[in-house]
Amino acid sequence: MTKKYHLFEVYGIELEYMLIKNNNFKVAPQVDKLLTLKAGELKADIENGDIAWSNELVAHVIELKTNGPAKSTDDLAEKFYSNILEIDALLKPLNLQLLGSASHPLMNPDTDTQLWKHSYSEVYALYNTIFNCKGHGWSNVQSTHINLPFYDDIEFEKLHAAIRIILPLLPGLCASSPILEGQITGFKDTRLEFYKTNQKEIPELTGMVIPERVFSKLDYHATILEPIKKAIRPYDKEKILDQHFLNSRGAIARFDRNAIEIRLMDIQECPKADIAICALVIEVLKAFINKKFSTLNAQKLWTKEDLFPIFNDAIKYGEDSIIENEKYIELFNLKGSTSIKNVWQHLYENVKSKLNKSHHETIELILKEGTLATRLLKAVGNDTSEEHIISVYRNMQNCLKTNELFKP
Repeated sequence: MTKKYHLFEVYGIELEYMLIKNNNFKVAPQVDKLLTLKAGELKADIENGDIAWSNELVAHVIELKTNGPAKSTDDLAEKFYSNILEIDALLKPLNLQLLGSASHPLMNPDTDTQLWKHSYSEVYALYNTIFNCKGHGWSNVQSTHINLPFYDDIEFEKLHAAIRIILPLLPGLCASSPILEGQITGFKDTRLEFYKTNQKEIPELTGMVIPERVFSKLDYHATILEPIKKAIRPYDKEKILDQHFLNSRGAIARFDRNAIEIRLMDIQECPKADIAICALVIEVLKAFINKKFSTLNAQKLWTKEDLFPIFNDAIKYGEDSIIENEKYIELFNLKGSTSIKNVWQHLYENVKSKLNKSHHETIELILKEGTLATRLLKAVGNDTSEEHIISVYRNMQNCLKTNELFKP
């Protein structure tokens, strides 16, 4: 029986990184070698004190996550950072390095993707049969996930309501995927642009990304999980796919472990940035649940159809997206149309006193200089030659080694 926790009693954070070759900046499908070096044999999951390492769907992505529920986020940036330094040392003899940000700017998914061939490979192979996992939406998408617990239906209702309201704002804080295949895509958050249609073959899996208005376990099963099970049945003859695993909305309820997992955050250039953003999002959710900005009923009224256009615009414009839906703005105690950047500024000012001081400088830099996507675009400028893009991304890559934010 999984231990149940109350709201904000513990946290789970997951960070995904890509492996690339030092000499030519190409994707390196060699996570199995890294895990073997660490464990002395190939293990798909390795516990390394407070942080665990594991593989993902493709052979070039490693996931670092809190090893079980963490009581606080305050020291997580340092813990993740020390693991990154350890990985960096292990990768040195292989002439490989980790790369931050949500998307490799030059990867060709058709030629560069190799699926993980070890544990869970039958699950990944089936996914590949259904969806063709070689596209950018599968193999060039590194993200940060926050897992937040709920104890019962009462807590689930409050948490799900608050999370749904802030999901559309996340690209305006976290976007880090503006360049694909050497081209400026026109989307600050290209990862999420792909995310929307990634599983178009079975639309029940992702829905409209923003979850439906469901606020109890029973309702969630009836509205979201049962249609998923029904839709996957013709494809999953052996019954090897898990409904929790299949649900691909931007926030998913995990009733197997009484938590909601937020999945719409592009990974940043270093853990210092990721954990500061996670801490801010957590404090904002606490404020919503404590009715600092709006009532629970006001939050629950919003349909996925109302929230989706705000989210969709944020994918394209990031923090510069203008929210014209004044009723939505009122949920945050603001008036009139305004940019997502201004909404985050307002939220930050309201929760700043609750945030660990170590996060202040990081959040203020993001609010002032823009999302990582904006800073990368500024650094690249008009020169989209492969050589220039690589030089900019190598500078950004160094931020992992220093645990400092990228400045163009």
